[in-house]
Amino acid sequence: QVQLVESGGGLVQAGGSLRLSCAATGRTFNIYTTAWFRQAPGKEREFVAAVTRYGTTGYSGSVKGRFTISRDNAKNTVYLQMNTLKPEDTAVYYCAAKPNGYDNSWRQYDFWGQGTQVTVSS
Repeated sequence: QVQLVESGGGLVQAGGSLRLSCAATGRTFNIYTTAWFRQAPGKEREFVAAVTRYGTTGYSGSVKGRFTISRDNAKNTVYLQMNTLKPEDTAVYYCAAKPNGYDNSWRQYDFWGQGTQVTVSS
């Protein structure tokens, strides 16, 4: 059993930055692939970024070059640094975790946080 808690969302103007954090309870987190997904109103859940236990990362084309995912296994925490934010980045951002390697499909993830709202204004 893994519990994930996101934080760091908020309101920011276009071009600004935010850093999201995902903190996991216990020690299970450090062996899992972890990812960020987002969902805007009326749209399907969308992959943002993922990082494996070994540090392999992947990004969606819409955020690559602007967002950076990282993890600190000693702190059981994953981060999403979001720079040069755009209004189309507005969504609820979710942290997720799974065993058994890298994946960019939300359907493959077993554990989810509650989500944190990111709103980017024009």
